[in-house]
Amino acid sequence: MSKSTLPVGAPAPAVAVVEELIEPGRVALTRHRRAAAALLGAQVVLDACAVAGAFVAAELLARALGLVPPGSEPEPGHAAASLAVAVAAVLAVFVARGLYRLRHGISWLETLYRSAVGVTVGLVVAIAAGTVLLGVDAVHSRAVLLLGWLLATVLVGAGRLAHGAVAGQLRASGVATQRLLIVGTGRAAATLRERVRRTPEAGYVVVGCLAHPGEDAYPAVDEDAVSGTTDRLAELAREHAVDEVVIALDGVTPAETAALLQQLRELPVGVRAYPDAFRLIANDPLGIDDVAGVPVMTLRRIGLSAWSRLVKRAMDLAVSSAVLVVLSPLMALLALLIKLDSPGPVFYVQERVGHDGAPFLLLKFRSMPVDAEAATGPVRTTPDDPRPTRTGRLMRRSSLDELPQFVNVFRGQMSVVGPRPERPYFVEQFARTIPCYTARQRAKSGITGWAQINGLRGDTSIAERTEYDLYYVENWSLLLDLRIMARTLAQIVGGENAY
Repeated sequence: MSKSTLPVGAPAPAVAVVEELIEPGRVALTRHRRAAAALLGAQVVLDACAVAGAFVAAELLARALGLVPPGSEPEPGHAAASLAVAVAAVLAVFVARGLYRLRHGISWLETLYRSAVGVTVGLVVAIAAGTVLLGVDAVHSRAVLLLGWLLATVLVGAGRLAHGAVAGQLRASGVATQRLLIVGTGRAAATLRERVRRTPEAGYVVVGCLAHPGEDAYPAVDEDAVSGTTDRLAELAREHAVDEVVIALDGVTPAETAALLQQLRELPVGVRAYPDAFRLIANDPLGIDDVAGVPVMTLRRIGLSAWSRLVKRAMDLAVSSAVLVVLSPLMALLALLIKLDSPGPVFYVQERVGHDGAPFLLLKFRSMPVDAEAATGPVRTTPDDPRPTRTGRLMRRSSLDELPQFVNVFRGQMSVVGPRPERPYFVEQFARTIPCYTARQRAKSGITGWAQINGLRGDTSIAERTEYDLYYVENWSLLLDLRIMARTLAQIVGGENAY
């Protein structure tokens, strides 16, 4: 029996078997925790060196450029104290903001954003602490402060990206990994297990999935992955030195969740929940609000706030204006190629269902003959679709046929990022068969979206795509939009998922 795979329905092992399983697990657990601590220590050292190096370089650069008047140099003791305060303040802010929790799978865009905010807040704290509490003149030169902030932001961000890349490679090779035990054998468990398998750089190792009474096993969870039942949760978590237990049950009740948590009460094991997307519970930390002064926990928010809508609209206007202006020569060339390639109009105008179910006319460059659906009626495109013209195939491979949709964005009918709009014919079908399908229309339709960058476009599962769209609707943020746009651009350049 493999030590990394739990037995299926096996009885409690004898003492000798327990020792055989537990002791290697403890050794491996200690080794991985030491490696994780070393990675964390390396990150702290990198951040400290980046901040210190940034301000030393800023001082030298400011003097070389004549930005600091002669004779304004601080005393060596004050300069050293000011630098120490800046480094300590940035590190303290990073700790307070949770930047030293070794988060697995964080995007490079989020890394840069969180680093920039942490450095900025840390330097504000340093100025206050150095000037007010310690009597150190931390701002002897605005030029040095500005250059130091810019250099620290760049160096800390670059250092964190490099550290993340190295840490990812180490985790993929089995160093500093975390052992996961998944509770569940349904669709949620299958999705989580497959995602862990596809991202070894995240550093997770699934030791097994536990069957729960009343839950139907999903086909993707094969028999080799089923490791026992949830009544042995604590026993199996202890035997296999599990770091974290992830509850991924479809339709689990609060009472069942409480019973599972009770089993793990005495074990040093982290517990997380992978919620059923159709239940619309956000994955982000739950918010604490109040109703008439009574504290309540926010499990779900409906739509964007007024401020969020304003921010998103401003970004849509900026991006759509820039694209339409910068790419106008390319769009003119594509229009000419379309006219030369096949008879008919340049644009394909089609009714789609958008925000709150309101219909609108979506613009695309025509990539098929005018009578493409004359014999078949409305059909979805597939990777081997024979209908596109020569120019159409070229545009579809690089998603250039969707450029006119930036006109829809500029007019406010769409957003750059959001659930893809569907034709009324398909919306009627999906609304009858897909739970919560129409809830995705609470956000403006988008040119790209969370489902699209995860490979769900064209002839793919509508149910799975809906899950991703609902996640986006419930968890919108400006950072998430920027992340989706960055990954979309990378996929277009790489020619992924386009037909």
